[in-house]
Amino acid sequence: MKVLVVGSGGREHALACKLSESNQVSEIFVAPGNYGTQQESKCTNVNIAETDIESLVSFAKKNEINLTVVGPELPLSLGIVDYFQRNNLKIFGPTKEGAKIETSKWFAKTLMLENNIPTAKACYLDGSKGIDNMEINKGSKFLSEMTPPYVVKADGLYSGKGVVVTNDYNEALNTIKKFLSEQMNVVLEEYLEGEEISLLAFTDGNKVLPLLPSQDYKRAYDNDQGPNTGGMGAYAPVSKISKEFIREVTDSILEPTIKSMDNKGISYHGVLYAGLILTETGPKVLEYNARFGDPETQTILPLLSSDLYEILEEVANGKIIKDNLEWKEQRAVCVVLASRGYPKEYKKGFTIDYPSIQDSNVKIYLAGVSSSNSSPVTSGGRVISVTGIDETIAKARCEAYKNVNKIEYFGKQFRGDIALTTLK
Repeated sequence: MKVLVVGSGGREHALACKLSESNQVSEIFVAPGNYGTQQESKCTNVNIAETDIESLVSFAKKNEINLTVVGPELPLSLGIVDYFQRNNLKIFGPTKEGAKIETSKWFAKTLMLENNIPTAKACYLDGSKGIDNMEINKGSKFLSEMTPPYVVKADGLYSGKGVVVTNDYNEALNTIKKFLSEQMNVVLEEYLEGEEISLLAFTDGNKVLPLLPSQDYKRAYDNDQGPNTGGMGAYAPVSKISKEFIREVTDSILEPTIKSMDNKGISYHGVLYAGLILTETGPKVLEYNARFGDPETQTILPLLSSDLYEILEEVANGKIIKDNLEWKEQRAVCVVLASRGYPKEYKKGFTIDYPSIQDSNVKIYLAGVSSSNSSPVTSGGRVISVTGIDETIAKARCEAYKNVNKIEYFGKQFRGDIALTTLK
C-alpha cells in the first residue's frame, strides 16, 4: 500500500516512522516533509505545501495513493478531507465542518454547553468589527466577575499560541484588544484549577478507541514559566489515570462529543484530541483538537504495538473493527528542542550536529530541520523531538535527556523538567 502523509513537523516524522513498520505499507510520501522524513525507510519527500490541496489531490491520483494521513490542523481547516473525498480518494481526518471543533473555540464551547459536556463557563466576543467598545465592555464585565487567573483565547487557529492565562487584569484586557484588533473572535473562560492531561482517541463517527493518556508541557520554560508554545515535551502513559477513568471519560466526554457532532449532521472521522483538566468535581474539557497532538504523537506512537496503518485505514473506511489497541509495557518521555527565542522571534539556518542513533530506546523526530548543502540546519521554532522509551518514566526520562545533550546547534533551547513532577 502507498501512503501520503501531509505535513512537515515532528508529528509527521513520527507518523511516517510508525507507518513504515507496517508490513502492509510499501511506500510513504511526505508532503512536504523535512530532513528527517527523507532519511526514513520507505519514505520520500514531495515538494508540495500542506496547503496546496489541488496539487496534493493530483499527486495522490497520479501515484495511486491508497491512504492519505493529515497531520496539521491548517489543511483540515481548508477542507482537504472534503476535497479528497469528492475525488474518491481515501483520507484520514475530519471534514472542514468537523475540524471546527478545533478551528472555532466557540463552536466547541457551544457544543459542550448545549450537551452537558463538562467544561468551564465562558463568554464570546465578536471580532468582526475590530476593536469595538461594546465588545470590550462585555469582556471587561466578564473578567470582573471572574477571580484571577484570567483566561483569554483567540477563537481560531493561532499555532498553539492563542491562549493567554494571566493574573493581571490589564494584561487580560489588552490581550482582548489585541485579538479584536486582528479581527479575531475571542473566548473568555473561567479558570479551572487542576492537573491537565491529553486523551486522544480514534473514531469512525460512532465507535471511540482511546489511546494512552499523556501529559504535555505547553509553557516555554521550566516550572511552567514563559509564554505558551505548541508544546515543549510530554510523557505517557500518565500512571495516575486508570482504565476505569478512561472508560468514564469516554462515556461522559468523548462519545457524547461525537454523538453531538452527529446530531449537527457532522460525521466525525479521525482523531479527537481532548485536552482535559482534573478538577475537584471531575474531569472537564479545556479544548479539543481535530488531529494528532504534537508532541503527544512523538510520545505515544513508539509505545503502540498495533499496526497503525490498519487502524487509520479502518477509520478512513468509516468502520473501526478493532475493540482495543495493543500497547508495549513501557513508558515514554519526549523532550522538544527549540530555537532560542521560540515561541517569539528566533533565528534559523544553524547547522545541527546529532549522532546516528541505533538504540531502540531512543527515537529522534525532526521538525524545523531542512537541508543546506546536504547538512541539517534549523528552519523552525521547534526543531527536534527526542523520545526516550524504557520500563519506567525515570529511565525513559534519563534516555531522553542523555540524547538531548548529544545534539548540538547554536541557540538550542529546551525544558529540563519534562516528566519531573511525576517522579515526585
